[in-house]
Amino acid sequence: MHTEVIQIPDLPALSWTGTPGTGAYDDATGALSLTSEAGVDWSNSSLGGARELRATSLAFDAPERFTLSARVAVVSERSTFDAGAIALWIDDEHWAKLCFEQSPQGQAMVVSVVTNAWSDDVNSTLVTADSVWMRVSRIGDAWAFHSSADGETWDFVRLFRLHSDAPVRVGFLSQAPLGPPCEARFDHIELGAEPPTDLRDGS
Repeated sequence: MHTEVIQIPDLPALSWTGTPGTGAYDDATGALSLTSEAGVDWSNSSLGGARELRATSLAFDAPERFTLSARVAVVSERSTFDAGAIALWIDDEHWAKLCFEQSPQGQAMVVSVVTNAWSDDVNSTLVTADSVWMRVSRIGDAWAFHSSADGETWDFVRLFRLHSDAPVRVGFLSQAPLGPPCEARFDHIELGAEPPTDLRDGS
């Protein structure tokens, strides 16, 4: 496992959330690659059982107002529930992720998970392309997830809060709950100072 901190231009300092993972940043292409171990996930399943918080996540301290967006792809052979994701992290009981995930039916889709003690898991848009754009925005105490086919027009996915006043970290995640290691790739990474003024008008 690589434990060095990866720097990305125009982002604050990044560090691993939990167990250090495997990652690399390509200055020429502006792409971050994160590779999970086999059989790792982030999940506090509402069905009960042990929490699984071993997926590979690289994050920075979240500003008070911002948007973070990236084009997300899984470039390894896909297996069920593997994903590249934009993720928020406070602690084991308060976190969220917006995933480009493989369904049990073999379809790629946008999936959001919000965890306040237990994970609230919602399937959204089916994705027929090899990648999808994802965005997280912070508006006061609230968070918004959006996805996009082109990085221009954004589809509203979810608005929520995390039930903790502790500092939040935000960044990138790769998971492979049921299969071999998953390599997720993030490019066109942008950090903006202001969230959209209207969360539902496509902006």
